[in-house]
Amino acid sequence: MKASDYIVSFLSERGVNVVFGYIGGMITHLVDSLAKSGNVRYIQTYHEQTAAIAAEGYALESGKFGVAICTSGPGATNMMTGIADAYFGSIPVLFITGQVNTYEYKYNKPIRQQGFQETDVVSIVRPITKYAVMIDDADNLRYELEKAVHIATTGRKGPVVIDLPMDISRAEINTSTLKSYIPEKEKLDSYDLSDVVSIINSASKPMLLLGGGCQSEKSKELLASFIKQTNIPVVTSLMGRGATNETYTNYIGMIGSYGNRCANMAIAEADLLLALGTRLDTRQTGAMVEEFLPKAKIIHVDIDKNELEHHRLTNRIKINSSLEEFLYNLMQHHISPTVNSEWTQRIQLLKSRYNQENEVKRFVQNKAPYTFFLALNNITKENDIITVDIGQNQMWAAQMVKLKKGQKFITSGGLAPMGFSLPVAIGMAFASPDKTIYAITGDGGLHMSIQSLLLISQYNLNIKTIVLNNNALGMITQFQSLYFEGRMKGTTAQSGFINPDYEGIAKAYGLNYVARNEKSLGTIMKDMDVHNLFYEYQIDGLTTVSPKLEYNRPINQPSPQIDENE
Repeated sequence: MKASDYIVSFLSERGVNVVFGYIGGMITHLVDSLAKSGNVRYIQTYHEQTAAIAAEGYALESGKFGVAICTSGPGATNMMTGIADAYFGSIPVLFITGQVNTYEYKYNKPIRQQGFQETDVVSIVRPITKYAVMIDDADNLRYELEKAVHIATTGRKGPVVIDLPMDISRAEINTSTLKSYIPEKEKLDSYDLSDVVSIINSASKPMLLLGGGCQSEKSKELLASFIKQTNIPVVTSLMGRGATNETYTNYIGMIGSYGNRCANMAIAEADLLLALGTRLDTRQTGAMVEEFLPKAKIIHVDIDKNELEHHRLTNRIKINSSLEEFLYNLMQHHISPTVNSEWTQRIQLLKSRYNQENEVKRFVQNKAPYTFFLALNNITKENDIITVDIGQNQMWAAQMVKLKKGQKFITSGGLAPMGFSLPVAIGMAFASPDKTIYAITGDGGLHMSIQSLLLISQYNLNIKTIVLNNNALGMITQFQSLYFEGRMKGTTAQSGFINPDYEGIAKAYGLNYVARNEKSLGTIMKDMDVHNLFYEYQIDGLTTVSPKLEYNRPINQPSPQIDENE
């Protein structure tokens, strides 16, 4: 059996039915094996970064691991943004990079390069993968594939890279003699729940913080039961959006540097924070870490021991556990925190006074972006998917989108590469072709991934592309206004950043173009019924995100500032 045929059968046996990639010389045998397969579909993307991020989307939606492939040299280096994003986003993806023949590879020779497009991929990607290996012996193929997939899909999930020389991919192998990988059972720290139960039950102002580690279906199921049982108020991080039913009465909102004011104010008043599946990074706590709940207890649950041990917050009880195991074990105990009526009333008061709608009315001059999301909330349905890019579009969406039952909110909060929204939507569309996906991007992010548009019309994907076009790199113009006396460079049409004719772009990529602005937004329900939609929402003037936590301010005092007595 040819090695490349074996790889495809390996993927098929594990339920993977789509592989994303960009063909090149060193990966042709694997693409040919995919072409012959009746079970695994090969999607030729128009950039390796698109393939990598689409594989992330497939993993996020399917619950399996994603797969992306590319050729050697520039193919592999183009893919590295997606590899890094999967690493920081804890997304299980198998990346297979083509490599020159083993007899052309330089190994330890003190030269820069021996083979054409040869690059030491493994050394480059090692800091941004859970595991990376070059297979230079075909007899190790089964072992390394099994090992890589096991590592990608267990513990804190993440990407793995197999660098595959061309002569190995075309080698004939005896599958009956290939050795298999036998994993060692991962050991997590033991912990005693009795103290945790006591702390939770004695809290009068408890709060749940849900992070990106809460997004598995099993975690959501357990969280729903726990919240129903305890009635504890809930906030989320950016990556935790959608981890719970946000129609829950005591759901407050998103915390963080661009979090909802009501959520940031509420978390500061809690006497207990149960932080689940979150790194508690400075985007959540603010740079003034010492001001983050200094008098409260924090129970910090994370599957990654390193995240627990290497953190500047000192007032934490550290639980090294998978979220599913922790919640299951916790619910075997009698959990009944003394959530008093004053606390729940306080939560409702903060929500009513400082929700995002009131924030916009009170502090935002250019309301057009927020007006769009208010309209979008009225037309999205249960189980829809909303993907957002990086920049102001991301934070407008995160602050204003009201998630309904079963909806997913997908963005990148670690590496945060512009150009994320469209490729991740494409991967999710191949995993769930019947779901409606709203792929929201800014005009800046669209520049980074514009070639992805062709896949939508080519495969008739159920994706509605929405471009919030303010003719600027809005997140940076907001920085330039705050910190550089309003000097704009490289961020506006006057300072070097311009956009193409989007109507012409849509036509070129076979999409149906619709342009609207704040005044013509009333037709959005009819507009969104258009298939293969490219929707340009035109925004005039400079834009801002509000609230925004400025440097050296505590989390509950974002800008614009409100009166201290208030």
